[in-house]
Amino acid sequence: MWYAYILASRKWWALYVWVTSNLEKRIQEHKMKIHDWYTSKYWITRLVRYQQYQNIQEAIESEKRLKWRKRDRKIKLIEEGNPEWIDLSEWGL
Repeated sequence: MWYAYILASRKWWALYVWVTSNLEKRIQEHKMKIHDWYTSKYWITRLVRYQQYQNIQEAIESEKRLKWRKRDRKIKLIEEGNPEWIDLSEWGL
């Protein structure tokens, strides 16, 4: 399985979009501030949206579409499925 996901520092603040094959591990790395300077610098650790895909091509296409969306459209997408911006990783993946 592959995942395209959005992280946030807190509601309506910094956002981060990426793709991974191991969502749980990758989120833990963000929370431990491993690898990515941007998420570490801005404390972007809250998983606010993710979508699962069967293959990497679909996940990458989704990631690219998300990255090119304007900020207000990303926020609208997050709030459609997660209006309180809760950390979905705390509810189990």
